[in-house]
Amino acid sequence: MLEAVSKTDIIYPSSDGEPVAETYIHLYAILTTLEVLKQYLSGQQATVLANQFMYYSQGLPRMRVAPDVMVIFNVEPGGRDNYKIWEEKAVPQVIFEMTSPGTKSQDQEFKKTLYEQLGVKEYWLFDPKGEWIHEKLKGYRLRNNLYEIIEDNRSEPLQLQLKVEGQLICFYREDTGEKLLIPEELAAALKQKEAELQQKEIELQQEKQKLSEMESMLEKYRQQFGDLSE
Repeated sequence: MLEAVSKTDIIYPSSDGEPVAETYIHLYAILTTLEVLKQYLSGQQATVLANQFMYYSQGLPRMRVAPDVMVIFNVEPGGRDNYKIWEEKAVPQVIFEMTSPGTKSQDQEFKKTLYEQLGVKEYWLFDPKGEWIHEKLKGYRLRNNLYEIIEDNRSEPLQLQLKVEGQLICFYREDTGEKLLIPEELAAALKQKEAELQQKEIELQQEKQKLSEMESMLEKYRQQFGDLSE
């Protein structure tokens, strides 16, 4: 007699051996979005995952999807091998798919319907090459359990304004208008800051040298003429 397989015995794979992205441009967009949002949400009860399986039906490991980037709030920060909705008790609030003509049908039909049914508040499609989305970026927001087009490219859960810059999505804080720097921009900004600090250090040393020379000159005057304040 065959024994029933318990839910704890079911294996939920973390990889299917498929490439992460269709092209380097898509991969770069995924990784950049991941890193920018990770830095932005650092210190919060949230996590950002990229191209990892999200299982949405306990006991059915084939019921899975791998969003390019997903943001989940009210969960422990940090990475996971995969994401099981019933264990974490939280559905992603924002999902990004880096789309192309090859994935257009799945992104527009299956994934859009699935995310809508799961209650993902925002679903963003980004076509970095502009191959089928003319403006490259298209967002949907859940309203009355159905997705509606986002007209202003604003993310409510993230409180960020989204803008297309070249082949990337760039993010701007709503409260300050400040841009969230991508890794290359952050490295350049740090390098510039280091250069400014080094220049200030040089200027400070020069000022100290001038002060020392003035004190030395004053001491010579005192030796020759006595205390000048008398």
